[in-house]
Amino acid sequence: MSANKIANTQSRAVRTIAILLLTILGFTGVAFVLGATTFKLGLDLQGGTSVTLQPRIEQGESGKVTAEAIDQAVEIIRQRVNSLGVAESEVSAQGTGVNRQIVISVPGETGRRIVDLVGQTAELRFRPVLAEGAANSTTLSNDTATATLPPGVTPELNTQYAALDCTLPQNRQGGSSSNEAVAVVSCDRDGIAKYILAPAEVLGRQVTKASALLDPQGASGWYVTLDFDGEGTTKFGAMTTRLTSLPQPQNQAAIVLDGLVYSAPRINEPINTGTAQITGNFTQPEAQDLSNVLKYGALPLAFDRGEVQQVSPSLGADQLRGGLIAGVLGLLLVIIYSMLYYRGLGLVSVGSLLVASVMAFLSILLLGETIGFTLTLAGIAGVIVAIGITADSFIVYFERIRDEVREGKSLKSAVETGWVRARRTVIVADAVSMIAALMLYFFAVGGVRGFAFTLGLTTVIDLIVVFFFTKPLVTVLARFPFYSQGHKLSGFSAKSLGVIDKTVMQSGGSNNG
Repeated sequence: MSANKIANTQSRAVRTIAILLLTILGFTGVAFVLGATTFKLGLDLQGGTSVTLQPRIEQGESGKVTAEAIDQAVEIIRQRVNSLGVAESEVSAQGTGVNRQIVISVPGETGRRIVDLVGQTAELRFRPVLAEGAANSTTLSNDTATATLPPGVTPELNTQYAALDCTLPQNRQGGSSSNEAVAVVSCDRDGIAKYILAPAEVLGRQVTKASALLDPQGASGWYVTLDFDGEGTTKFGAMTTRLTSLPQPQNQAAIVLDGLVYSAPRINEPINTGTAQITGNFTQPEAQDLSNVLKYGALPLAFDRGEVQQVSPSLGADQLRGGLIAGVLGLLLVIIYSMLYYRGLGLVSVGSLLVASVMAFLSILLLGETIGFTLTLAGIAGVIVAIGITADSFIVYFERIRDEVREGKSLKSAVETGWVRARRTVIVADAVSMIAALMLYFFAVGGVRGFAFTLGLTTVIDLIVVFFFTKPLVTVLARFPFYSQGHKLSGFSAKSLGVIDKTVMQSGGSNNG
């Protein structure tokens, strides 16, 4: 390589290192601003919250509680938990037959809110309103002498309506699994009104997408928007078309989730677009939770929630300390080996490992704060394994440089030509690690996913460090005489490279002749 080209390369190397270090400093500032100063630990290290869900068996419906239904419920609940960014949760079925239960364990103090969410049946139904009244009213008309029941309201429904007091909290627990084909009496979720509702005309299984949105005008606050499939679009359009011509309150469509009315908007015009909105003075977490439970469909069974309990850590502080000590020892052993074998070049390994460690530390802190990532002992194992992967990348590059120097090239030139040959090997090796991490993450559950996540994260960090710190740092060091002239402690001396003076060899050969 020409002198000018080498000089330009070294100048770019200094800028690259500076940019990387400034970026790390910037992310450190972000971590402090977000308050991400401690790791979020998993169930095995800090404990959490656990609840048991018992399938509710209605009269004559014991056959619905099958192994397939329980397994489907486990999968839906696991998807709901994962959609909230809660890693390392445990959702499993226990028991046999009709005695099977679902046990949910979630790390951290936020587990109670999540347990409340995932246990919802999420039976979404759109029902026309037949009658509406105050939460504790006992009649549908103020004129009891001439009172006539509204169309579709039977005396039995009227009796149920009169007996239901929606001001009582126990009557607003939801979880109803009433038949969608029959009319029902229901409370609204805030205990302000109660309704007699016609059979459901649109069902939750006809919803293809649910999203939480904020009204830009501020009138509705947070709400949930729904997209229907073809069948749902047709039925929703037919229902809203019919309701527009009816008097109040029969021109309302109630949105019923788990037996409670979330809203009952008046239908002023047909809605044939295949979308609908659920409003109800939601906060942002409430709207996001509702969209998440609707997104993955209704649970196939209704469940009664058992006592919520705190779970003690199964491993605790001693095991965490042991895992961290193992990681530190592994790091020290790699550093000692690098210094003994590569001498001065080992400083590059030390610096690169420290930068990689800081990046991994910051990444885990920020991911814990932003997506709820929790660190488990399996995750710590993934980080420790990554130390070896990172060291392999350094060794591949260093050996390529030494091969180039052995072939007679100057160190400055060898740094560049060796990198061209080494980076392909580094990329391929890290790609293999990333593929393994992705396969484990998507096809495994529990602690294995934590291992896979940290393995994949640290593999990405390895690539960043090798490309934006290790290689530029070697480029900068190559211009110093200590390295370029092959000092005995530089790692590029003749002894270190295993180069034998050819003159001595030829002399020895003639003497023997």
